This record gives sequence, structure tokens and C-alpha cells, in this order.
Amino acid sequence: MTKRKAEPLGEYHSKRDFQVTAEPKGARPRANAAGDLLYVIQKHQASHLHYDFRLEWRGVLLSWAIPKGPSLDPSLKRLAAQVEDHPLEYGGFEGVIPEGEYGGGTVMLWDRGTWTPDEPDVDASLKKGELKFSLQGEKLRGSWVLVRTKFGQSDKRPSDKPQWLLIKHRDRYASTDDILVEQPRSVLSKRLLEEIVVKPQKTSARL
Repeated sequence: MTKRKAEPLGEYHSKRDFQVTAEPKGARPRANAAGDLLYVIQKHQASHLHYDFRLEWRGVLLSWAIPKGPSLDPSLKRLAAQVEDHPLEYGGFEGVIPEGEYGGGTVMLWDRGTWTPDEPDVDASLKKGELKFSLQGEKLRGSWVLVRTKFGQSDKRPSDKPQWLLIKHRDRYASTDDILVEQPRSVLSKRLLEEIVVKPQKTSARL
């Protein structure tokens, strides 16, 4: 019996009611256009504050949730839990996800730009568990690496969502400054999280 191929954004769609949430549906992955690959970080105040790190690849946004947010300090390794792929349109989303919906809370477009993999075969790097790349963002720049540590597991069963570490490489953009404190505002609307809550309408950036 032939195993049915999973829809690339199937998990993303299954978790959301698009009659309720203003998040983009992204019906199907978009073909990678020639040129730069999108990079985005969204600050997300849901049940817990975290930062969603996203890299465009094969027409979707590969996504990791970083509880403590990224750090410019190469000595600090930030846990990055891989989550479901998101549509490219999500890279322009800022607004409020209604209470009761998956990820309910406030989403800020904290940083955006482009990324460049060190090795052209990104799929091989992901399979190996070591993805080296450069960021060209408004806040984060320079050389970074994502290193897979293990596949997550619970008391009941193993999870297929791997755990990674996001680490800044030592270069001219490395610093001990806390960029999360020094640059807390949205790169899209220049608002703080609490200001987005006050005016919860969806704001979308052009990609």
C-alpha cells in the first residue's frame, strides 16, 4: 500500500480556524523565487513569551520556537524547539490571535530580512543536524548556526519535533549587549507588544 504524502502545510492548517484567526492561510507553498530567502523573527506573547524564528526554504517558513529569544553572545546557546512549517505569508503577520485559538496571544514582527546558507544543500544540513547560515536582518546580522541536540520526548511517547540550539558565531556582529532589551519594538509598526494589544487589528508587511 502506498503511503499518502502529507500536505506540506497540513499541520499548520489543522491547528487553526481561519474563520476566527486573522493569520494567513497560505493554501499551498510558493515556489522559491530566484534571489534572497526570507528570514523573520516574531515575538509571540501566548501562554508564555517566546520568539518564533523562521527561515524560508522550499516555499515555506521552517520554524523554531525560542523561549529566551536569540542572543548576540556566542557563549549563550538558545534552545530552539522546531515547530510546524508556516506559509511564507506568515512572515508579514503582526496582530492578535484570538483567545482560545492555537497560539492565542499577541504577535509582533520583531525582525526581518534575508538569510544565506553556508552550504547550498540545506536539506542535507538539516538532516545532518547542523545548519550554518548568515542573517541580513534589521536587528540580527552575521554568522549563526542551528545545531540539533535531540528529538523531544514526553513521559508517554517520543515526539517527532527535534530540539535545536541557536548559537551566534564570533564575528563583528557578536556582542554581550542584550538586543531583546535594547530593541524591543516591531520593525514593521514600531510598536511594543502592549501597544499591539491596544490596537489589535492585523498588520501585514509586503514580502
